[in-house]
Amino acid sequence: MGDYRKSALFTIRERLALELAERMTHTRKRVTDKFFKRLQQRFTDEELVELAAVIALENFRSKFNPVFGVESQGFCQLPAVKAAASAATDRFSR
Repeated sequence: MGDYRKSALFTIRERLALELAERMTHTRKRVTDKFFKRLQQRFTDEELVELAAVIALENFRSKFNPVFGVESQGFCQLPAVKAAASAATDRFSR
């Protein structure tokens, strides 16, 4: 995710949302009580539920889609992503 914590390109809320995504995505990271309190200072309960749901959905899709060779439809041109999608698709064409 780069150096979003120090970047002037993001607002405080955006940095917190990115950190939440990072904590929800990386296995060894957690959403601690202290961090959750920081989130509650900037987001309503409704916003936190929606944000966590969207992050969880993207995490689900990142694990689910490659199994079935669901590709990015041209939206993500990263070579590693294309190679992984191609490898997943090849498994089904055998």
